[in-house]
Amino acid sequence: MGFRTLKACVDALRREKQLVVIDHPVDPDLEIAEVQRRLFRGGGPAVLFSHPRGSGFPVLVNLYGTQRRVERIFADSLDRVKRLVELKIDPTAALKKPWRYWRSPYDALSMLPKRRRSGPVLAHEIPLLSVPQVTSWPGDGGPFITLPAVYTEDPDRPGTQHSNIGMYRVQLGGNSYEPNREIGLHYQLHRGIGVHHAAALRRGEPLKVSIFVGGSPALAVAAVMPLPEGLSELTFAGVLAGHRIGMIARKNRPAIYAESDFVIEGTILPGATKPEGPFGDHLGYYSRQHQFPVMQVEHVWHREGAIWPITVVGRPPQEDTLFGWLVHELTGPIIPTVLPGVKSVHAVDASGVHPLLLVVGSERYLPWQASSRPAELLTQAAAILGQGQLSLAKYLLIISQGDAPGLDAGEIPAFLKHLLERVDWRRDCHFQTETSIDTLDYSGSGLNTGSKLVVAARGPAVRSLKCELPTGWSLPAGFSAPRVCLPGIVAVTGPPIEPASTLASPNGSDAAIWQLAASAPWAADVERFCQAIEPDHPLFDWPLIVVVDNSTWTAASLQNFLWVTFTRSNPAADVHGVGSVVHQKHWGCRGPLVVDARLKPHHAPPMEEDKTVSARIDTMCMTGGPLAGICS
Repeated sequence: MGFRTLKACVDALRREKQLVVIDHPVDPDLEIAEVQRRLFRGGGPAVLFSHPRGSGFPVLVNLYGTQRRVERIFADSLDRVKRLVELKIDPTAALKKPWRYWRSPYDALSMLPKRRRSGPVLAHEIPLLSVPQVTSWPGDGGPFITLPAVYTEDPDRPGTQHSNIGMYRVQLGGNSYEPNREIGLHYQLHRGIGVHHAAALRRGEPLKVSIFVGGSPALAVAAVMPLPEGLSELTFAGVLAGHRIGMIARKNRPAIYAESDFVIEGTILPGATKPEGPFGDHLGYYSRQHQFPVMQVEHVWHREGAIWPITVVGRPPQEDTLFGWLVHELTGPIIPTVLPGVKSVHAVDASGVHPLLLVVGSERYLPWQASSRPAELLTQAAAILGQGQLSLAKYLLIISQGDAPGLDAGEIPAFLKHLLERVDWRRDCHFQTETSIDTLDYSGSGLNTGSKLVVAARGPAVRSLKCELPTGWSLPAGFSAPRVCLPGIVAVTGPPIEPASTLASPNGSDAAIWQLAASAPWAADVERFCQAIEPDHPLFDWPLIVVVDNSTWTAASLQNFLWVTFTRSNPAADVHGVGSVVHQKHWGCRGPLVVDARLKPHHAPPMEEDKTVSARIDTMCMTGGPLAGICS
């Protein structure tokens, strides 16, 4: 029932020709990550590098790289998890279809962690520098663990039942970390580990932390699963793995996952922070150095035959896209029970997940009154922005199921077309200003500081969307190259802004940069653009215009449009409109909505691959090379 160990999973995939072993030494510094990105883009196999250069442990990449492989890894348990979700939604389902749910009580037993006295992971103790030092991007501050399961227990209620496991960023070295003794932990305060850290600080105690690497593939999925508060990730991992997760209990220390390949134990002392980063993150940009907790390493253990799994994050899609797909598969059906009236939710991977959320809701308020004014949609939007990781959404676009009964939030072009046909920019924009946003999003006016925009549209269509631009007209000075991205959406190249590299300090701490972001002098260009778009201008009938650095590149694909538009704009500062007006503190516009999605001085720089490393991997992939036929 499921894979108890990572080695068992690797052996099974190798027998089924979904995994390839590479004996040629490949460098953990940039080369392995370059191979991983190529494997994912090409739908390639998982690869085990048996002799990575400078390391005594094999490195595994692309384990979760295809939907087919994820389904294979969890073939024994996905259906059981879905049945338990169905019972959560409707407890009477077991009475209606007893043959479908006969084993669900036994499956529920696997949710309970199993107490162990010892386990394979404690077989060997090594120095921290002995684990593979994998660096993914040339601008990274050092090597990172990219598939960790970071484990903490509630200081007020120790034990596995009040534990948290999260996939938080772990920097193994670089910066000012003391080699072999210190590592950096990057996490947001609202996450489970942040709650435990706050409790430890309140008690005046250090926070004890264990970092698991490897073990059952289910543990990594549990670490990213948005579970309700109070439900331990260990319990979910047990169901997905198909067996109880064995935890080694110890006096005055957090429990240890017995079947893990590696465990790093340590302590975060009160007030102990050091600069962490930069790191090429899932938004497609480098998050800069900032002060984050530093962990004092006390022990590093590994099992016999240990394997070091990694992933690479960057501009989507990457391997973590499949994590998002699996999360939606397992939790999507339960959303209407948690958020009444909400029919489907889609966090758009191409936009970096959190910057753009598409929602299909419902309108049940005053059904006897014919109205196109959103009402319950706004209630549902407010509930979503108060719900766990969904609260990180920067742009939330919501429509009514009653206007399009068959439309799902995951159908992105159809969703945007439906919304733009109905939206009334004078009424349907609802801003939250001076609020918190994702720590990794540098489009705001400070770290964790920015704004949100809810666009709620319902009712009959009020316009037909154009798909072609006419000829024989001009744009305001400094603007050029209008390009159609989607029906009703045009990208325009705007005046260049001084690049971030000449203004921003490398550690992101320069207050002058955030002051510049708050003043937004570049907004004058877009306001001048808006003033030039009169009702008789050819662009006036296009509901959405995006000002970008390169309109041809932006319009070349849906992925480019989504990434540029929603990662490079802060709604309160960068959303403008033709004929804008404020009435009773409500902002709206009578013409097109205009989004300034140019790179700005305070933005984090986009990641780019090292050309020298890319050339070396090109050579390895040639006929006769060690990677021939595996990736290109």
